[in-house]
Amino acid sequence: MEELKSFPLSEVTLHSSKSDCWLTIHGKVYDVTNFLEEHPGGEDVLLESAAKGDATNDFEDVGHSSTATSMLSSYLIGTLDSSTSKNGEVGQQSSEGVKNVAAKTATLERQVSAPSSMRKFIVPFISLVVAFVAWYYFSHSGKKTCCSHHH
Repeated sequence: MEELKSFPLSEVTLHSSKSDCWLTIHGKVYDVTNFLEEHPGGEDVLLESAAKGDATNDFEDVGHSSTATSMLSSYLIGTLDSSTSKNGEVGQQSSEGVKNVAAKTATLERQVSAPSSMRKFIVPFISLVVAFVAWYYFSHSGKKTCCSHHH
């Protein structure tokens, strides 16, 4: 495996345009310029993540499929300079390290996919509860105030 170039975060964040877009995910730097138009979530989310520099949380929060995770490797151009990284996992990357990151990513992905599918139910449920509370409040408090003169 060839030695990957190490980039400081300050350099990665300079590449945040439609013509030149780099992302950092799990301490690795990806050039996703050619993927912008193909990204199912749209190019804007990638450009916003690129401007932030570290897209790890954005990537994990969405709960990407294993296919999406494996596609990342084709855009890999280097690693994040460990002195600029917030998590201390980066260090020297070996093929063993890559396997560990892949395993962690797969584990995190399984953990993240459940909450993201729950969101589909939580929002309508909360809306229903709010609607019920409002109906209950107005139908019960209204009788006391508007109809009290009809004893």
